[in-house]
Amino acid sequence: MTSAPDPTPALSGLDSFPKAEFGFPGPLRDRLVAAVLDGSKTTTTGLVADYAHEGEPLPRAGRREAVVDSRGLPVAVIEVTEVRVVPLADVDLAHAVDEGEGYTSVAAWRAEHERFWHGEEMRAALDDPEFTVDDTTPAVLERFRVVTVLPATGR
Repeated sequence: MTSAPDPTPALSGLDSFPKAEFGFPGPLRDRLVAAVLDGSKTTTTGLVADYAHEGEPLPRAGRREAVVDSRGLPVAVIEVTEVRVVPLADVDLAHAVDEGEGYTSVAAWRAEHERFWHGEEMRAALDDPEFTVDDTTPAVLERFRVVTVLPATGR
């Protein structure tokens, strides 16, 4: 059972929250943030390689993050409720469906994510023009809940 978002904006200390950046700024991020805000997106997938490249620790349950839009403005606070690190081959249908992007199969989820991970932006972000994923690539599967939707400020 999921609890409803806290209606009280969590503005105090918002700058201290890690940022939850879905995709890269632009149309993809806009769609993903909209899915977070409407409640259809409750999972996300990252790569251990990305966290390692950025020198960032892996997320952990209980961590709160500020979801930012394409302009870098916070729009919500989420709380990570579960983190699993699995090989890409082990991503399950429930996780894929809960990404809120309309996936009805793991194969469709995988194809779209591979396009993203093999794209120029991701390869540039990793400083690796040849970066690829395969069945053994460690993926970070996060489940989260919206704690607070922040007031619209010019959205």
